[in-house]
Amino acid sequence: MHAAMKLSMGPLQYFWPRATTLAFYHAVADWPVDIVYLGETVCSKRRELNFRDWLALAEALSAAGKQVVLSTLALVEAESELGVVRRQVEHGAFMVEANDLSAVQLCRERGVPFVGGQSLNVYNHRALAMLVEDGLRRWVPGAELGQVLLQEMRAALEAGGGCMPEMEMLAWGRLPLAYSARCFTARALDLPKDQCGFRCIEHPDGLPLATREGEPFLTINGIQVQGTEVVDMAPERDALAACGIGVLRISPQAEGTAEVVARFRAMLDAPEPPARVAALNGYWHGQPGRAALAAAPAPANA
Repeated sequence: MHAAMKLSMGPLQYFWPRATTLAFYHAVADWPVDIVYLGETVCSKRRELNFRDWLALAEALSAAGKQVVLSTLALVEAESELGVVRRQVEHGAFMVEANDLSAVQLCRERGVPFVGGQSLNVYNHRALAMLVEDGLRRWVPGAELGQVLLQEMRAALEAGGGCMPEMEMLAWGRLPLAYSARCFTARALDLPKDQCGFRCIEHPDGLPLATREGEPFLTINGIQVQGTEVVDMAPERDALAACGIGVLRISPQAEGTAEVVARFRAMLDAPEPPARVAALNGYWHGQPGRAALAAAPAPANA
């Protein structure tokens, strides 16, 4: 059994109405997750909840026994956005997930320990060691990092007298692949970025993108591009644990997230992981991200 592994609720990637977001996190308080990430990580124009709202949720979830982490933007482009990151870091009551190097810098200057988000683009043990020196205590590897590279990084760190920080892996959800200053959703709808009309709110699980042949290809989420499949790493439980992954992250989806959490909690308590019948992450095996999906039926949308 791997009951010692923790479950986390990753930051909300999509743009949901205020009432929907508040109701979701009020429900999360009763779910069997250990860690909850709060905050806008994709687009600073998404303002259904302000900083005070996120803090109120953080306090409520903390009172419910959850470890709360405040997540920062993955792409900081303006002084106003940096100001929000500064408020998150300086608040002091909750750990911060640094998804941009500006957040890392602010944490380092203030001696604040932080979680290194997967958008930091860390690909070798030297970069990871530098972040550990800056205060990194938990690391979420990028979607494309597989078990072989993580094992090599661990070995290199230990050979140099260091040690691997706690690691967290996205175990359920669409893989975040890239970010851009361009808003892909606005472009798809033939709208200027600054006059987007907040149309992301019409796509609670992102906007599907197909090839010219009509094959599902990517998911557009504002300035973020995701994979189209919902990956499920539950069958890789033992390999994840052997690689040092201590936290499994579930990404919020518009429907069925409570059931996914319950399934993952049961999986951690079970003597054996489930069979490989759902979508997997090909990157974990050193293959293209969709490689492991070809022979498996797509899961029901979470």
